[in-house]
Amino acid sequence: MDSKQYKEIIRPFLSDKRFRHSVYVAEECVALASRYGVDEKKAETVGLLHDIMKELPKEEQLKMLEESGIILTDEERDTPKLWHAKCGYLYMKQVLHIEDEEMLHAVLYHTTARADMTQLDKVLFVADYISMDRDYEGVEKLRDFARESLDRTVLEGLIFSIQSLTAEHRTVHSDSIKAYNWAIKHFDL
Repeated sequence: MDSKQYKEIIRPFLSDKRFRHSVYVAEECVALASRYGVDEKKAETVGLLHDIMKELPKEEQLKMLEESGIILTDEERDTPKLWHAKCGYLYMKQVLHIEDEEMLHAVLYHTTARADMTQLDKVLFVADYISMDRDYEGVEKLRDFARESLDRTVLEGLIFSIQSLTAEHRTVHSDSIKAYNWAIKHFDL
């Protein structure tokens, strides 16, 4: 499938704002992929599909997860905002019949990151943070880092996310902690 077909697939699932976000993330994925030697078609595809289930009602997301045999941890059950990544993974695999594990995992971990991230994982994680529709305090700094180092931007994105969550007294997913610890040990910064 090409990007036009994927846009047609995601359009009915998303509000105008979320659809634009997905298109902007895909564009940023392509730019980052080009800069850092990642397959641009895969990057564009995961950028378009990463939030396909984001606006599905939480009850339907939970039903989808349960019917697929996915058991949420306590921290995941308490954070419905994370469910769409698992649902997106399932939709890609079960409905779109995408079998590329690298693409599936990029979508699965785009909200939390993970240890041993692939370059595609990193591209999607960063693109979601810095797409042109993002305007939070600190986004320009992350965009600057992205022009210099994908690894540094992943680390800074993790730090930003973990600090934001802890400042709000919210749980931090264990995958994010593992990703941070892995990044500190393995990135040459």
